Amino acid sequence: MSAADPTDVFRQEARELLEQLEQALLDLNDAPDDRDLVDSSFRALHTIKGSGAMFGFEEVAGFVHEFETAFDRVRKGTASISAELIKVALAAKDHIARLIAEPGKHAAAGEPILEHLRTVVESGVGHVPAPVAKAAAAGAPAAAAHGQSHGRSWRIKFRLPENALVLGANPLLLLDELRELGACEVAVSTDAVPPLDAIDPEVCYLGWDVVLSTDSPRQAIDDVFMFVRDDMELSIELVAPASTVATASAVAPQPSVALLPDINWKEPVPVVEIEKHRETSNAAGKTGSSLRVPAERLDQLMDRVGELVIAQARLSQLAAASDDANLKALSEEIERLASGLRDTTMGIRMVPIGTLFGRFRRLVHDLSNDLGKEVDFVTVGEETELDKTVIERLADPLVHVIRNAIDHGLEAPSRRVNAGKSGRGRVRLAATHAGAEVAISIADDGAGLNIERIRAKAVEAGLIAADAKLAEHELFQLVFHPGFSTAKEVTSLSGRGVGMDVVKRTIEGLRGHIDLSSKPGEGTTVTLRLPLTLAIIEGMLVRVGQGRYSIPLSAVEECVELPTDAEACKSGRNFLNIRGNLVPFLRLRELFKTKAPADPHQKVVIVSAGEFRVGLVVDQVIGNSQTVIKSLSKLHADVESFSGATILGDGTVALILDVSHLVTFGQNFESRLRDERIGRAA
Repeated sequence: MSAADPTDVFRQEARELLEQLEQALLDLNDAPDDRDLVDSSFRALHTIKGSGAMFGFEEVAGFVHEFETAFDRVRKGTASISAELIKVALAAKDHIARLIAEPGKHAAAGEPILEHLRTVVESGVGHVPAPVAKAAAAGAPAAAAHGQSHGRSWRIKFRLPENALVLGANPLLLLDELRELGACEVAVSTDAVPPLDAIDPEVCYLGWDVVLSTDSPRQAIDDVFMFVRDDMELSIELVAPASTVATASAVAPQPSVALLPDINWKEPVPVVEIEKHRETSNAAGKTGSSLRVPAERLDQLMDRVGELVIAQARLSQLAAASDDANLKALSEEIERLASGLRDTTMGIRMVPIGTLFGRFRRLVHDLSNDLGKEVDFVTVGEETELDKTVIERLADPLVHVIRNAIDHGLEAPSRRVNAGKSGRGRVRLAATHAGAEVAISIADDGAGLNIERIRAKAVEAGLIAADAKLAEHELFQLVFHPGFSTAKEVTSLSGRGVGMDVVKRTIEGLRGHIDLSSKPGEGTTVTLRLPLTLAIIEGMLVRVGQGRYSIPLSAVEECVELPTDAEACKSGRNFLNIRGNLVPFLRLRELFKTKAPADPHQKVVIVSAGEFRVGLVVDQVIGNSQTVIKSLSKLHADVESFSGATILGDGTVALILDVSHLVTFGQNFESRLRDERIGRAA
């Protein structure tokens, strides 16, 4: 097995830090008084700089150092927070991502960004966080009195682990970073240096003793050592206010660190011991750690589990046909273990959808600035989990929907005010569990869809006849037709009818479906309904003629027997009265053109997708089983009634029904019959 590329590790960690930085900057735009957000942004920059230098990304380290230097003025309260500062800081964040993705290609583009950042920071226009401003104001008189800005004096003793030099640590860089925080007096401890003939050139024997006068917080000192804290000896003690040190230095020359025996401080505690104590405490509290695993290995594990489930189904079938009690007991045990392994493996693949939602805050922020619309972006249900494969493929569809909601859905501020609304628009992104599905809705409070314009455009494009009678939800579905757009003008963002058809194809490719609802003057809601996982599901196995089919159990509501009068009806489709509600049903025998004679007592499986239901007439309900989903070949891409296939215990193949397509087919038939009845009555 080949070792992982260290630069790939850095890129992954840097990606996470850049996302953290982006979220902190966006939060800071809304809450400029939050000092924690300023510190969080600064720590992310500091970490990227240190890691970049360690892994050889010198362009990244150099750019981030200048970025950090400018942003440090914000941290210290001497510069202002403004919308312009957040805008250029986000641009700088994007430039860091480009430097990491393509080293050596974008360095020249960084200087204009840094120059803009320095100009904004030095302009002093904006909002200074109240806690920072108070701290700066409180420290100003003292600094003026002593001719310096350092508020406290710290004594720092540290000794790096013996293998620090081999791992790339440079103590001189650590001392330089301490000097950036304030005036330093440095002394070297050589008491651990062995005789010359015993010295190993790769071992660090030295220690350092530093007195630092600074107005930076303790956290800034901790940040200097964040990359080398493991296994090192480190002690940071508050010695005295800087005023005491400054007064003493005014009377006599300040002695070196080695000549300060009168300052009492505790012996350093090795950081590794502190970490061990934390690990022990965590173990007592049963708090687990995390391990980064390549996604490809999870996919391979899921494939193996799928094969195990198929083999277990085969074993169960053999055991059911055997009289051997031991074989039956073993089969039940293997089934229990396989089920547990399946659930655990699927749980590993589940990722909170909040990891995806966070990306869209930047999109909304940039769009609102570009379009001159003030937008409140609200997210709900970030803890809802989805299969990682589903989340990866959801990003682009959601970008299209959110962009359309802001560009076309939300009116201009003046129009909103004239309509009696707030000048600020609202886009709500929510996720919630619905059985074995997840429903993701994107709702805006804009003008809503103009159904008459949609109809007119559809007639103009030849999609429907001028006298066609379509239900409202059928007209809304025309929005997803390739090239369809009701926009009066084409903008740089949308209006060409490209995007919404891609959204529908992507969602259907994930075995999901998309609903659209709208109220004039109140807004539009787009709802994406997706399966929790694309790998293994619980399915209901049914027989139609000699063929066997699997229906996702999450979509099954109930099973009833087909009434005698319905059996006598040869129209092929009809309605059932299910507790006072008419439910259309489809005869799968006719849909699949089955020639074998029908069973005398057929069953109807009631399935649902969203708010709609339809009955599927089958010859026999065989039972429930774990279904390992296999994709159909490209030759079967146009077969809309099936979403995949599975291998049964006897080695035969069963097709998996596409419930969403069948429900839509049945509901459209019901709508047409209803319109025909209304037309006859008129």
